Amino acid sequence: MSVATATYLVRRAAQKERVRILYRRALKDTLNWAVHRHLFYEDADLLRARFETNKHVEDPDTIDRMIADGEVQYNKWRHPDPYIVPWAPGGSKFTRNPAPPEGIEIVYNYGREDND
Repeated sequence: MSVATATYLVRRAAQKERVRILYRRALKDTLNWAVHRHLFYEDADLLRARFETNKHVEDPDTIDRMIADGEVQYNKWRHPDPYIVPWAPGGSKFTRNPAPPEGIEIVYNYGREDND
């Protein structure tokens, strides 16, 4: 394998990874905009169709330009307040520790209590 072929293959692999990441981020962000699942499915189909229409492009420079345009468009239309699962980092319940109920005593020196 020549150096030019290896360079081309490495560049194509990096482009495929960038496209995959962009598609996944856009798909997850589409879920933030859709209130109901049936709306999400329609938007997800449109998003997939937009990616599929450019699947045949082979020129690496054109692909880089299309990826950059897609990332700019994604950042422009990204949801300002994305949904975060409450118990995930950034969620409303993350690291929330409720106070113990009345009548429950917390023993911090368990096993070393005085036996008086």
